[in-house]
Amino acid sequence: MDVKNSVVKTRSTGRGPTIWLAGPPSDLEELMPLGIAGIVTNTVVLNQYAKPYGSVIALTEAYLAMTDKPVVIEIDGHTVEELLAVGKVFTDMSPQIILKIPCTLTGLKAFRILRQEGIETFCTTVFSLTQAAAVAQAGVDHILPFCDPVREMGGDPTRLIRQCAAMFGGWDDRPFIMAALVRSVETAYAAFRDGADELVTMWTVYRDMLEHPLTDHWNKVFLDEWVDMHSSGLLAGVPVEDQHA
Repeated sequence: MDVKNSVVKTRSTGRGPTIWLAGPPSDLEELMPLGIAGIVTNTVVLNQYAKPYGSVIALTEAYLAMTDKPVVIEIDGHTVEELLAVGKVFTDMSPQIILKIPCTLTGLKAFRILRQEGIETFCTTVFSLTQAAAVAQAGVDHILPFCDPVREMGGDPTRLIRQCAAMFGGWDDRPFIMAALVRSVETAYAAFRDGADELVTMWTVYRDMLEHPLTDHWNKVFLDEWVDMHSSGLLAGVPVEDQHA
C-alpha cells in the first residue's frame, strides 16, 4: 500500500482541513457521506464499542462495511514485535486500515519499520514539540497533539498545534497535524484557526459545530418567507411540501 494513499488524496483537493469522526458505526454511517475524511479510534472507544460486537475485529469489520473511507485503528503492545504483529492483523483486513500507535520509544521503532513497509501511521498521545519532532523523523504520517486534556490542566489546548505548524512549515515531506481529543466546538475552532491540517472529534461535537444562534434565526426568517410564498401561490409549479397537509 502506498504511504501517500487515499488520505492524502482527500487533502490534496485544496478544500481545507479534513474532519474525521469517532463513534460507533450506527452513529457514524449517515454522516460519512457528508465530506468526512475517515474514522479514528482509540483503545478507550474500541473497548467500549467492541463489546456489542464481541471483538475488536468484528467492530472493525462493521466500520469497513459501513464506509469506503479510511479507518484508523489504534493498537498497543509491550514490544515492537507485538505492535507489528498486531498491526498486521488489521492491515491485512483492508487497504482502508491505518494504524495509530502511542508516542513511546517502542512506537518510534515501529513507525520506522512501518514506514519502510509503506504502512501509513498516526502517532497519538503527543503533548510536546520535542515528541512531535522525534516521531516525525521516525517517519510517522500524522501527528496527533492532544487538545482538551491540556485545557483541563489549565493550559492552552492548541499551543502545540501552532508550534507544530511553525516547525513543519519548511518541510517538503512533513507529517499532517491532527487536532485530537477535541471535546468542544470552542477547541475545534481554535484548532482550525491555529493551523491544524486535520481534526478528529466525536460525532456529537461535529453536530454541534454546525449550530449557531444567528444561523437558527436566519434559517427561520428565510423558511418563513418560503412558506409565505407557497401560501400566496408564488411557488406554483414548484414541488413544495405542504407541512400542514
